[in-house]
Amino acid sequence: MKAGNTVQLDKIDQNIIRQMRQNARITVTDLAEKVGISKTPCLNRLKRLERDGYILGYTALINHTKLAAGHIAYVQVTVSDTRSEALNAFNDAVRKIPEVTQCHMMAASFDYLLKVRTKDMTEYRTVLGEKISSLPHVSHTSTFAVMETVVDPGTD
Repeated sequence: MKAGNTVQLDKIDQNIIRQMRQNARITVTDLAEKVGISKTPCLNRLKRLERDGYILGYTALINHTKLAAGHIAYVQVTVSDTRSEALNAFNDAVRKIPEVTQCHMMAASFDYLLKVRTKDMTEYRTVLGEKISSLPHVSHTSTFAVMETVVDPGTD
């Protein structure tokens, strides 16, 4: 069913998405069994969900600590200029910093929220001082260091 420009998914489609979020490597046979339909209709639905952009791709959950990137910090960034040209310059530059794993423009008292992964606080301090603070139009940053991750399935 269409509702405006979006398609409303039925319970089976929603269940397929829920199962795929839990285990994207599940076989179509097992997926079909879990959602209560036969294999061919399940595969057709899965392909449609991919084609229509509900499922964008598949990824692996990574043990960042083993890769020396277990330290997480969130950084609030305030920029001095919020005109499109300045924001585009910031956006282009922040994408080049490999330690920044997420960057969100915010509707808040600050402009951007970054998720930064490093080996430890010492490495983070270097990334902040040499890379993040040097981004175009950065006027202020505030850091929030993660002490313990309680919920993070790595997929959202």
